[in-house]
Amino acid sequence: MARPRFLPDNFTLCLVGAMATASVLPVQGQTAVVFGWITNLAIGLLFFMHGAKLSREAIWAGATHWRLHLLVFSCTFILFPVLGLLLKPILAPLMGHELYLGMLFLCALPATVQSAIAFTSLARGNVAAAVCSAATSSLLGIFVTPLLVMLLLGADAGSGDTLDAIGKITVQLLLPFIAGQIARRWIGGWVADNKNWLKNVDQGSILLVVFGAFSAAVVEGLWQTIPLLQLGGLILACCILLAVVLVLVEQLARRLGFNTEDRITILFAGSKKSLATGVPMAQVLFAGGSMGAMILPLMVFHQIQLMVCAVLAERYARGPETEVAEAVPER
Repeated sequence: MARPRFLPDNFTLCLVGAMATASVLPVQGQTAVVFGWITNLAIGLLFFMHGAKLSREAIWAGATHWRLHLLVFSCTFILFPVLGLLLKPILAPLMGHELYLGMLFLCALPATVQSAIAFTSLARGNVAAAVCSAATSSLLGIFVTPLLVMLLLGADAGSGDTLDAIGKITVQLLLPFIAGQIARRWIGGWVADNKNWLKNVDQGSILLVVFGAFSAAVVEGLWQTIPLLQLGGLILACCILLAVVLVLVEQLARRLGFNTEDRITILFAGSKKSLATGVPMAQVLFAGGSMGAMILPLMVFHQIQLMVCAVLAERYARGPETEVAEAVPER
């Protein structure tokens, strides 16, 4: 049977299922401690596989396009946080203070890797530059995101200091990534041959973190403090933020004189936020029940950005071949 068009993808259904299961059967006590260790191991494996999958040749192929990368990083780590603060009079009343803090955390996160590259490829953009920008954004986020979280959230960011947060993220995320890059010499071919199967590692790790986060949040009374009306406001707020970002990123790329291929890359790499990186970071930066409210805006924004960017990518893909061909200089 054909899949109904209105039905979300399997991963989104699994995310909803993880939230629903945690709401009814949350892990608690010693079980939660053991579950946390399992989750940490899964996250380490996730970033190890990211390191093993990422081609250094592809990164170097796009690394010289510094103007494009500078704009993407500016959109990711400057434009998003500034908009999160400027739009507070609109966003905060829609979702409430607790979820607005989660929106600020979202604004501090790095860009996605897989989906940014996939949409850029579908839309016939500069794929090599997209690989470089998205990968570098994830690595920069390990150091930049904790700093931005402390600046944006202030006293609400928690009691831990910034250097301690960076140290924990480095151990949990960066070191496995570096180990994966080193191991790529021996397992890179196997990883490339099994990339479709290995995506289950990515998705499984995220599902474990989401389930653990919402279990802790439910035990702390998440659904008693966030009514249904605020959830609707959260969806609307995510739509507003994404719409403003897409318009501004596209206009910046156009006014700065980038060609069509590069504008496509900037649009998809500069307007997206990473669920795969954001959820593990939230586990390090936020403790206990507060983590559920922190990652809920990210989960909603993630799904909306996927749907919107899929439509945009298909629109670019259906565009005239000459538009993209003219954007590529003759060699």
